Amino acid sequence: MSSATGTFETPGSRTWVFPGGHIPVESTGPEPEFTSRDELCLLNAGPEPAAVELTVLHEDREQVGPYPLRVEAGRVRHVRINDLIDPQAVPLGEPYGLVVRSDVPVVAQLTRLDTRRGGLSTAVAPGYWA
Repeated sequence: MSSATGTFETPGSRTWVFPGGHIPVESTGPEPEFTSRDELCLLNAGPEPAAVELTVLHEDREQVGPYPLRVEAGRVRHVRINDLIDPQAVPLGEPYGLVVRSDVPVVAQLTRLDTRRGGLSTAVAPGYWA
């Protein structure tokens, strides 16, 4: 809380990094609810919209991006990494890293839903902020 104004500072960072991305190839159950996926959650608690750009890094090929996104002020946005197709689809079954850059502070989290073995497995990864 700011002592001078009595208002809260906007939480978050303008840069987030997630090194351990991996979208499983296989899924079980009805789509799209049970499609194995990685999902990025972005929280914009501030008063201004966030212009966000994602860059995907790979082990054996050039990085791809930007993937532009917008998160309205005071809102949260969930984006399936599987749905990022322009400028290039993120390959399934291959490791990737993700760099998130925003023009205003946001909070970011990466979640994986793995349905390969007929059950549900969820993992949540906090990002590294710079």
